[in-house]
Amino acid sequence: MSTTERRPSGVGVSARDRVNLLSNGLSGTNLERGSSHNLRVTLQAIRLNAPVTKVELAEITGLTPPSITNIARKLSADGLIVEAGKRRGERGQPALKLVINPDGAFSIGVNIDRDHITMVILDFLGELRLRIVENIHFPMPDQVRDFVSRNLDAVRAAGDIDMSRIAGIGVAMPDDFGGVDLPNRPGEFGIWETVDLKHLLGEHGFEVMIENDATAAAIGELQFGHGRVAQTFFYLLVSAGLGGGLVIDGYSVSGSSGRSGEIGFLPIGRARRRPVVLQDVVSLSGLYSHLAEAGFPDPGPLDRMGTDATEAAEQWIEKAADLLTDPLMVINTLIDPDAIFIGGRLPAGLVDRLCDRLALNFRHRGASLPARAPIRRADLAEDAAAIGAAILPFSNRFLPTRSALMKIDA
Repeated sequence: MSTTERRPSGVGVSARDRVNLLSNGLSGTNLERGSSHNLRVTLQAIRLNAPVTKVELAEITGLTPPSITNIARKLSADGLIVEAGKRRGERGQPALKLVINPDGAFSIGVNIDRDHITMVILDFLGELRLRIVENIHFPMPDQVRDFVSRNLDAVRAAGDIDMSRIAGIGVAMPDDFGGVDLPNRPGEFGIWETVDLKHLLGEHGFEVMIENDATAAAIGELQFGHGRVAQTFFYLLVSAGLGGGLVIDGYSVSGSSGRSGEIGFLPIGRARRRPVVLQDVVSLSGLYSHLAEAGFPDPGPLDRMGTDATEAAEQWIEKAADLLTDPLMVINTLIDPDAIFIGGRLPAGLVDRLCDRLALNFRHRGASLPARAPIRRADLAEDAAAIGAAILPFSNRFLPTRSALMKIDA
């Protein structure tokens, strides 16, 4: 079979077709106990098609016009949607257009990593209302609690966001957060293995939901990034460590133990008695170690390095691409993705060069592959994990999921 380099599904298609891609066949149900699912599906259809009329919603979701009318009435009463004028120029009575109320709900996302803490607040349209980052090396639990409490108090005092409409707090952090032995990890950092994060951040009265950072980043990319046109993809998160998130047919896939996509733990050799794993090299920690060994222990901002340090970084990119090529070709073959996206806190210029080098390696080493997915910089990169974390409460309460029909009806 011939080898092809595919573009993500949806490129060059109409807006309505892209909606169908993202919604994975967005449709309601007439099954008993399906009212919650129908509310979620209708709300998602409005979000993706706004401004949209009830007639159009019935066409998109497959629900009857009376059902759409009842659902729209409830969503409006709950403050989740608003009317946006009437559509004119067509036969008959002008139809009301419906849109999402951006102030209808808010969600907090927190990304905790070995080199920073980030907090974002999204409105109901997914727009960023707040972003706060503190660069802290190996933050301890008390520092995380203080960071969240201090900034939530400031948000409450500012009065710009209705705190009663906060859907919850989503937290994204690496698995084995306190247990992985990365460079300069303090001994006391292992306390994270015993921390009850929901208790730590639950004092504010909001539900706390926790997800692996790479999975959260993939969720963020799915909802507000390239996921609008790519429904099956692998998200490679380059942070202090290395993680992966898997999306298949528009749904995030976590695996039987919630550890799917953990590409960073793949063994690549041994050092004394300790196995060397992929994230020891392909990560920000690995990059900084490489730069230090090359004579640049303090290179400054990675996107503004001097010529010599940049050349050292280019050497790291070649090594990282070499180590990533075979695992990513396996992923390419196993899941047949629309694309492989690379994001995280690696500067955009370095990500682009890593993508280019990987694409070159794919062409040279993967000549026998039946299809080669494009490798691209993620649309959501630096804040992807925090944004994905903020989506978790929205998903739990408002977005259609495969499990929605199993929940108690609304």
